[in-house]
Amino acid sequence: MSTLPWRHADRVASLEAALRERILILDGGMGTMLQGHQLDEAGFRGERFAEGRDGQHAHAHDHPGACDLKGNNDLLTLTKPEIIRGVHEAYLEAGADLVETNTFNSTRISQADYHLEHLAYELNREGATLARAACDAYTAKNPAKPRFAIGVLGPTSRTASLSPDVNDPGFRNVTFEELVDNYTEAASGLLDGGADMIMVETIFDTLNAKAALFALSGLFRTRGSRVPVMISGTITDRSGRTLSGQTAEAFYYSVKHIRPLSVGLNCALGAADLRPHVQTLANVSDCYVSTHPNAGLPNAFGEYDETPAQMAVVIGGFARDGLLNMVGGCCGTTPAHIKAIAEAVSKYAPRALSVEKKEAA
Repeated sequence: MSTLPWRHADRVASLEAALRERILILDGGMGTMLQGHQLDEAGFRGERFAEGRDGQHAHAHDHPGACDLKGNNDLLTLTKPEIIRGVHEAYLEAGADLVETNTFNSTRISQADYHLEHLAYELNREGATLARAACDAYTAKNPAKPRFAIGVLGPTSRTASLSPDVNDPGFRNVTFEELVDNYTEAASGLLDGGADMIMVETIFDTLNAKAALFALSGLFRTRGSRVPVMISGTITDRSGRTLSGQTAEAFYYSVKHIRPLSVGLNCALGAADLRPHVQTLANVSDCYVSTHPNAGLPNAFGEYDETPAQMAVVIGGFARDGLLNMVGGCCGTTPAHIKAIAEAVSKYAPRALSVEKKEAA
């Protein structure tokens, strides 16, 4: 929980004030940074999930399934919290105003791949606690530049709109109700851990996103208060559509009912390819607009080659043309990318909100 003497309403007011003043900076890729640590299976397991000499799990009640945990980046929140805190601090040091929790796959559905469904709430709560602690420490250093923790709800590893079986187009391996339950549990953990806002991100299926937004609406009613909600979709290829078939404009109109703080796009494409779709959102949205693109398109080895300087030039053009309120990076980006982006956009005013948004506020 926060160590700063701020009520929640004060934090929201501080965020809104900062958004009116300048383009705010999101952090960059979490996975990119974690790959640099080159952790092996034992590194991911840590002490809590360590294997004994006989190959059995030391804490069978925590991990009853016999499978590898390497690659489960969200688990590092529990087994290597110092690494996750270090990533947050590296981005804050680079100039980020907002950092995202390490909870992209912290739902029961996604953790089922590792037989760790029962950890979903804990992963979200502790992920938010780590991000919030890092933000509070940097805000304490410079109260004139408050930092904010974004609780992340990822898309899950299933899609409610499409069949995973090409021979049975009507088949679904998840229901809307299951998604709502997953998102409600995850968001509860994020809020209990102190997240300042929730971001439903990397949305490739708008029906999944609607389940997340429905879950948040119910949670806010139950708790008697709400936090700002950010929504970020992903355009899956140069067709300009999400995987479930929507254009950026159609996507916006599908989710605006939640009264989001921001709508934006992230992942899948580099900044140059994402620009026309961010332009569309900037034209139609009556809320703030965000983007955190990849560092270009992946090469033949699945790596990202766009340098901080190259990415900063393109995103600087976004800011110059009045498209942005918040900007950061996704796959392949590092603190060096975020620092370069922050410098590139610092000379430009944030995108002005529409009259409709101003009157609603």
